[in-house]
Amino acid sequence: MRTDYIEIFQKFMGGGLLVVLFLAAVIYLFFREKRKNVRVLFIYLPVILLLLYFNPLFFGLFERIVGSEIYFRLLWLLPITWVLAYTAVSLYQSLKEKWKLPALMGLLLLIPICGRLVYTNPLFSMAENPYHVPDYVVEICDDIKVEGREVMAVFPREFLLYVRQYSPLVCMPYGRDALIYQSNSFYQLMESERIDARELAGYAKAAKCHYIILAEEKELVGSLLDYDYEEFNRISGYVIYRDTTIYIGL
Repeated sequence: MRTDYIEIFQKFMGGGLLVVLFLAAVIYLFFREKRKNVRVLFIYLPVILLLLYFNPLFFGLFERIVGSEIYFRLLWLLPITWVLAYTAVSLYQSLKEKWKLPALMGLLLLIPICGRLVYTNPLFSMAENPYHVPDYVVEICDDIKVEGREVMAVFPREFLLYVRQYSPLVCMPYGRDALIYQSNSFYQLMESERIDARELAGYAKAAKCHYIILAEEKELVGSLLDYDYEEFNRISGYVIYRDTTIYIGL
């Protein structure tokens, strides 16, 4: 029996309290809400989405066509925030005057209890610039870009989610898909502990890469200088190699 979608839902729930409140709100609206348009958006739509999500036949079809990696995005369609906000206001308005203030204070206290402060997440980092990408991404992209045309560059793993966000003129031979599927041989070579310079140059030339960016501490077997590359620059702990056989109008 496949349980992938159940595990995905458990991760989506996080602590679980917010989703529990959402389901309770849907039940509350089912018995109290009379307006048809509200019922469609806040009751029928969530129920249909959840029934579809937990349907093993639908999951199997989705996994076969698209892949299970993005199945969790179906849960983004659940109007959790809207349902909770609407239910809170509806519940508040239905109370007698003497209970409204205590209910309001209780709802306000319930908000922080339902989750965790986002800034405590180990993946959170303060923005280093207005682009909300690491400074080294900005510095290297600015160094290799050529006004009026695109350039192709291969980057280490830590760049992949940021380069496309910062500059549309700096292209990559692989992107986020390599992080997910781990099946791109070029990416696997770039992430190896020791990289054969000849093999790296072969992949880069086949992908028409103008630049290769490597961390200074990355161990290379051989030298890229032997395969028509030159050391173009060193920035923020990274070495930029440029293919001297490709004219890019510098």
